[in-house]
Amino acid sequence: MLQTKIELQAPRPTSKTFAKKIKDYGWGLAFLLPAIAVFCVFLWTPIVKGIFYSFMNVDFVKGNSFIGFDNYRDIFASSVLAKSVLNTLYYMFLCILIGFWVPSIVSIAVSELRWFKGAMRLIVYLPNIVPAVVLYGMWQWLYDPLGPANQIMSWFGSQQIMWLTDKSMAMISIVIAETWQSFGTAALIYLAGIVSIPKDLYEAAEMDGAGILQRIRYITIPGIKHLYILLFILQLIGTSQGFLTHMALTGGGPNNTPLTYMYQIINEAFTNLNYGRASAMGVLMFIVLASLSIIMFSIQGRSKQS
Repeated sequence: MLQTKIELQAPRPTSKTFAKKIKDYGWGLAFLLPAIAVFCVFLWTPIVKGIFYSFMNVDFVKGNSFIGFDNYRDIFASSVLAKSVLNTLYYMFLCILIGFWVPSIVSIAVSELRWFKGAMRLIVYLPNIVPAVVLYGMWQWLYDPLGPANQIMSWFGSQQIMWLTDKSMAMISIVIAETWQSFGTAALIYLAGIVSIPKDLYEAAEMDGAGILQRIRYITIPGIKHLYILLFILQLIGTSQGFLTHMALTGGGPNNTPLTYMYQIINEAFTNLNYGRASAMGVLMFIVLASLSIIMFSIQGRSKQS
């Protein structure tokens, strides 16, 4: 008895199918090309140049010279590096402890409103559109020794607090200011996640007699759990690069207490004019943040599979 094998081969792409693909996706790619070009020129080109300059002694007068890993050795031998790293970790910890939960709490509270929900969404986002100059001037006025913050604290019998010049309060003051300014964007992301939760779940829970806290615990929070992981990663990346508020409110003082790693990169580049060392510090930050993002997204993928 003869057995025949029939091999199934995928049809070879003809010129007609190729032309059809060009017709289907050509215009989309054409519209994407400008964005891809801008992305490569303004994002990846500086990254590649930063890696290249980290092995160079950058001198705009005498010219650049290759020095190998000397910039990296100087970084790890610097005492300021350890202080800036510890300050950055402390700053990130405070941002997570104080500011990470504010957007989700606000968004859940707004989603439970029966009236004025649209107006509250606008009010929540308003701090994000305040210009930086106005924002920093406002917080300097609030944190002034004779400003509103100390006046409010005096109502509760508290002594005068030096918000921006006290070593123990400078970083906390910065975190409070940044939390107020930036929580609106994260709150809108949480609100979008809450809106995507099927309304049938809430209606069924109300019919079963579930209260507000029960609906939040068993429906809302599980429904936006994936957003917690995403925004946690984004907050770690964003806070690790924080320096604007530190520079505007404290100028690096007192005694380099709010000096962060990114702030030290700015000092190396534009104060000490050591662009090679600043590039090396940027490369180290890029490696750490990329590794952290990969780890967090892998954990998120495993949790979805489980």
